[in-house]
Amino acid sequence: MDFIEQLLETLKEWARKIMDLVLGPEAEPEPEPIPIPVEEPYRRR
Repeated sequence: MDFIEQLLETLKEWARKIMDLVLGPEAEPEPEPIPIPVEEPYRRR
């Protein structure tokens, strides 16, 4: 079974490399913006 798992991993790596060559490198997700606290003006009633 180890041989089959190694073969599958090798095939996955080859497929990933081919996809990178054809479509370009895999896009990384954009980092989430850091929320900046904003002090709201004091409201009088």
